Amino acid sequence: MKKLLAIVMMLLVLGLTGCGIGDATSTPQSEEKVKLGIIQIVEHPSLDAARNGFLDLLKEQGYVEGEKLVVDYQNAQGDQGNLQTIARKLVQDKNDLILAVATPSAMMMANETTEIPILITAVTDPVSAKLVKSMEKPETNVTGTTDMNPIKDQLQLIKDIVPTAKKIGLIYNASEINSQVQVDIADKEAPELGLELVKVTVTASSEVMQAAQSLVGRVDAIYLPTDNMVISSLAAVLKVAEENKLPVIAGEGDSVENGALATVGIDYYQLGRTTGEMALRIINGEKPQEMAIQSQSGSELVINLQAAERMGVTVPEELIAKAKKVIK
Repeated sequence: MKKLLAIVMMLLVLGLTGCGIGDATSTPQSEEKVKLGIIQIVEHPSLDAARNGFLDLLKEQGYVEGEKLVVDYQNAQGDQGNLQTIARKLVQDKNDLILAVATPSAMMMANETTEIPILITAVTDPVSAKLVKSMEKPETNVTGTTDMNPIKDQLQLIKDIVPTAKKIGLIYNASEINSQVQVDIADKEAPELGLELVKVTVTASSEVMQAAQSLVGRVDAIYLPTDNMVISSLAAVLKVAEENKLPVIAGEGDSVENGALATVGIDYYQLGRTTGEMALRIINGEKPQEMAIQSQSGSELVINLQAAERMGVTVPEELIAKAKKVIK
């Protein structure tokens, strides 16, 4: 009888211990320290703003770096070899979550892991990049936000500011899928606005100035989509444009703040915050496979009057009145 009682007591102890382990493992992930890996193809203001918006949102929700959040931020400086090395390292380091900033980063990261949840931001077309099966239901370990801009509105903005413009120079890296998608849209929309695109491609940042120079005398204005390689060398384009009085319309507001003439587009900081909200949902147990890609509703007109003066352009007063932000 004593032996039987001892066995019963031992089973009870083991049972209670088992319940204790069960409670520990059922603790919500949001109460644990999260390892976050960030991979970014290159530094430029829009991509940096998206990353900062993401981290600020997490911080506001209690995921303070060094406390509940461990961040490993890696920048490839525009080098594909570096990008692959970084992607592999983030997988080997067993991060809980990855933030991939811009399409090249997202594609490289998705090639390295189908297990770790990947949040994407500043990615124009996740379906064309084969990151997700559809915008509504990714069915992969990838979800996040798209930065698809109103390209027709941006081309119309050229007409609004320079009504006589007919030929528009467009500089882009043809190997960036996000850029090719935007160029395809511009190709379709430009003729309807009475515009002809003069396209120049680059394969390295060092080629951007020469590409801009090649447009002098051939175009009435320059349009820059959200091409990571070109925007990282924005200063080179602006130098040529200002010297030759060519207005530059950009694909996003950060380039306008850094010297382009104007844009109508999205706010990358807010886009990053939206991505951060999606990260919280994953931390709390949702699956990226089921989370639709999100986009930013509405767009903002941003005008740089200092740039207008340098480029010899007079911006109509009615446009200035409509602008969300005017840099004077």
